[in-house]
Amino acid sequence: MIRIATVAAALLLSAAPALAQSADNKVVLTFETGARTGMVMVALYDSASAFDGGSARPVAATAVSASGSRVVATFENLPAGDYAMKAFHDVNGDGEMNTNPFGMPVEPYAFSNNAVGNMGPARWSAAHFAVSGETAQTISIR
Repeated sequence: MIRIATVAAALLLSAAPALAQSADNKVVLTFETGARTGMVMVALYDSASAFDGGSARPVAATAVSASGSRVVATFENLPAGDYAMKAFHDVNGDGEMNTNPFGMPVEPYAFSNNAVGNMGPARWSAAHFAVSGETAQTISIR
């Protein structure tokens, strides 16, 4: 009985560093923008249903000023897993993605992996990426 308890304690102690490392997961997104005005609005999703238009909210979101020489969004303390990102460049700073009368975006937008959509936004299958440790991407907003 004591031997089983000793083995169980050893397994738990050896698993503790692995559990602690899960908080070290980070996503760093660097955006290439055409204009140095406004904000880049970024949303990070952890499921296909949320990313592809479900009712779930993003797991994290941020707004980054586009006025500097580098536009970088960082998400820290993420659980390991798959994620996908949607972003748009709010060039005029009104806090909304502006569209034309037909509903087509008139402000630049992008997705993780620089994925593109076919007659609509990119799908999870093209935009998702694995996060374990630090993950970095350079995204072109067009």
